[in-house]
Amino acid sequence: MSLQLYMQSFLIQLILDIYFNMKILHISDTHGFHNQFPDTTWEGIDVVVHSGDCSNYYDVFRNEQEVVNFLNWYELVPVKYKIYVAGNHDTSIERKRITKEDFEKRGLIYLEDSFTNIDGIKFYGSPYTPTFGQWAFMKARDKMHDIWQAVPEDTHVLIVHGPPKAIRDLSFDRNGDLEFCGDMALYKRCMQLKDTLKLVCFGHIHNMDGVPTNQGISRFAHTSTAFSNAACVYDGRFDLGLLSFGNKFKF
Repeated sequence: MSLQLYMQSFLIQLILDIYFNMKILHISDTHGFHNQFPDTTWEGIDVVVHSGDCSNYYDVFRNEQEVVNFLNWYELVPVKYKIYVAGNHDTSIERKRITKEDFEKRGLIYLEDSFTNIDGIKFYGSPYTPTFGQWAFMKARDKMHDIWQAVPEDTHVLIVHGPPKAIRDLSFDRNGDLEFCGDMALYKRCMQLKDTLKLVCFGHIHNMDGVPTNQGISRFAHTSTAFSNAACVYDGRFDLGLLSFGNKFKF
């Protein structure tokens, strides 16, 4: 980890530490590479948050096998609280071949437009992203406003799959041009909640050739909210670089 990013992460942890006493590890977009995390990843962690896309295949039957494999692994991760919010690749979850009960019987927390409270911290999760292709949990951009307005005003940690507009969301459009592809409705809701919202966890936008890294943590002067993109796979491989072991926050 570079000194700059280390200091950035340290400062965010210091700022958030005045509110809570909890260490959160954020990971996302593992795409079948989940078993490559080293055992030391989980040391001292109270809550693991996964922002979706544990799987790859669109075909619901192959996808179901991938998700079950992930769940069997996630169940054994030695952390007390483990949260999952689905992503656009998780077709078997959208089609209810994998259900909330499949998570719960393994001691896992699944959030889909719902929340959970852990030691006084309210986590809210939603899997939806603006439509791009024929993947799972997608809605037209003009329908996203209602999704985000449902986020409770007392939410501390918001877990989504895709990024807010202009926050670690730089990608290529269908013409090969760079664009900020995040969700403006999500960005506006985050700003509305800036007095209580401490952390926004997402993934979806991976590192791409010719694009500066999208992984990492952002924070802005006008809000105390930290924004984390923790996508772990780049160009079909598990990224063992800068933040491949997740973004860590101490609350």
